[in-house]
Amino acid sequence: MRLHAYSGGFLGPSAQARRIRRILALAGHPLRSGWPDPDDAVAAWGHSPRAARAEAVARRTGAALWRIEDAWLRSIHPGRLGGEPAMGLLVDRQGAHYDPSQPSELERLLATHPLDETPLLDRARLCIARLKHLHLSKYNAHDPTAPAPPPGYVLVLDQVRGDASLRHGGVGGPLREALFAEMLSAALDENPGARVILRTHPETAGRKGWGPARTGHFGAVHGSDRVQTETGALSPWALLEGATAVYTVSSQMGFEAILAGHRPRVFGLPFYAGWGLSNDEASLPRRNRRLTRAQLFAAAMLLYPVWYDPLRDRCCTLEQVIDQMEARVTAFRQDRHGHVACGMRLWKRHHLQAMFGRERPLIFVADEARAQARASATGRGLIGWASSVSPGFQGWRVEDGFLRSRGLGAALTPPASLVTDDLGIYYDPARESRLEHLIAGPLPPGGEARAQALIAAIVEAGLTKYNIGRGIAETEAAIARLRAARPGAPVILVPGQVEDDASIKLGAVDIRTNLGLLQAVRDAEPDALLLYKPHPDVEAGLRPGALPDATALADLVVSGIDAGALFPLVDRVWTITSGLGFEALLRGKPVTCLGLPFYAGWGLTDDRAPVPHRRRDHAPVTLEALVHAALIAYPRYLDPLSGQPCPPELIVERLAGGQAGGHAGRPGLKLLAKLQGALASKAHWWRGGKG
Repeated sequence: MRLHAYSGGFLGPSAQARRIRRILALAGHPLRSGWPDPDDAVAAWGHSPRAARAEAVARRTGAALWRIEDAWLRSIHPGRLGGEPAMGLLVDRQGAHYDPSQPSELERLLATHPLDETPLLDRARLCIARLKHLHLSKYNAHDPTAPAPPPGYVLVLDQVRGDASLRHGGVGGPLREALFAEMLSAALDENPGARVILRTHPETAGRKGWGPARTGHFGAVHGSDRVQTETGALSPWALLEGATAVYTVSSQMGFEAILAGHRPRVFGLPFYAGWGLSNDEASLPRRNRRLTRAQLFAAAMLLYPVWYDPLRDRCCTLEQVIDQMEARVTAFRQDRHGHVACGMRLWKRHHLQAMFGRERPLIFVADEARAQARASATGRGLIGWASSVSPGFQGWRVEDGFLRSRGLGAALTPPASLVTDDLGIYYDPARESRLEHLIAGPLPPGGEARAQALIAAIVEAGLTKYNIGRGIAETEAAIARLRAARPGAPVILVPGQVEDDASIKLGAVDIRTNLGLLQAVRDAEPDALLLYKPHPDVEAGLRPGALPDATALADLVVSGIDAGALFPLVDRVWTITSGLGFEALLRGKPVTCLGLPFYAGWGLTDDRAPVPHRRRDHAPVTLEALVHAALIAYPRYLDPLSGQPCPPELIVERLAGGQAGGHAGRPGLKLLAKLQGALASKAHWWRGGKG
């Protein structure tokens, strides 16, 4: 069936129109213009004014009429207020989900689909839990950290005047405008003495630079000692948590109220009414099935929409949309007020702007005190590069993430991930960090399975932090010869480190040099086969820590080798604080720590240094909890192809496909990197080694 369209909303040059065309094409319905045949279809955007032409063409030609709308998990801001294009579409070949005058495709799903497959319902329950945990709704410009009113109130949901769901929400036509006044009166009468909160629609708040806001049905005249208005700044899920009752005409938030455990009083006939999950003022005889919340969600959110992944340019599942929306809303919520940045080297600023300046451009101020004053004066946040700010820094510390790039930071390769920490920083065990809180805290819904899948993808792709180095055929042969000469001897990988790195200055205890590390391992494991791997920054001549006489203690020095390919060849790892210890844990290798990296002290490593009591006294954590904290919850990722915030799963794909990295090989930047390293070491010496 060919699909024809006639309005600019489908065929125009806007980002939303291009997105609609792409989703429909990927779903097997590429749009075309021209006159349809009777066995073709015509696309109409819901019941909007611009749908009139499509309706007329369908009547005249006998072509089918498809109603198309945005899906129910859309964007940060509403599309009318400058929001990004939708993440999915509702394509209904029979009607519109909000128009009860005839059954829609969604209504037929709810009425006739078995909705009894355990995997489908398990997916539904998990997605509901994730949406609630992440405070995700159709629009997401709210602040989940904003304090909600004291619990015990009645929640009344307003809607935009003239919306299609109201114009076509009655069996015989439009819903009466008076329904909203009747709904408020019922809420007051049926809950004597209770506070009432009127929750406005996000589009009525407007957005700077995007024209006048639309109007709702309630205003200042409806306020009283008992009635107050909430304008959309609070999370819908937080509001639902504290409500004792929910009243709606046909708002999508009524659907979310059902998912949150409420039985809302419904005055219209939205798609979620009539299935035994709401107290309905009106009835529709053909809706006589009783559904569970999971069944309602499965049909409405898993089976009915066409979901789209804009970063991979393909149709996808709701779970993948949630992953991407999590990355987007995390960036929005952290950056919405803007930042003043200090301690940032010049070459990093472009990438920091891309990561943190999407909502408001970063302001760079070199001096920390002046940056603090500027942030306070402008109402912005304060961020600083962790190793460049003072111990008393009053902002978010920024550092490279653990899945960084294909190339070295010291060689000026831009990062695909950065971490932000409002408490400390992960490599400083002297104080709590946000990462510690995440490791010690409970896993979010679906966190364990997601971490397991991420571990499997990383291991299969052989990924590490920097993902550089040549193949290991020669090294593999050399190790085989060593094993043959000394059968039964364990093979231990000893990763070298940058000796003036912050992780050594703050995380090392008794041993702080590569020579001391090798000597300690040889003393503890005299019969083992030791493989010493110099740090790639040191091998490149960019940072200090070279060890010319490593062969005096090590059986083999493996230089320029891809670290990920080494792990299958070794039995265990000894380290001070190297990130390779974390990467070894992902591969199931035993790890001995002589220092205190972020992954030590949780019951997953053999710890030879004193462990802080806050880790020592905590119950052992699982590898999945560690990985979820370190690779999913703690970092922020930026897709190197689209420049958009993205989940870690996408970065794994980009790194595995060689699509992340940058300009590390350019001669001018290599010289600049060496100069930067030399100046950094000199500055450290001038400051008396205090960092």
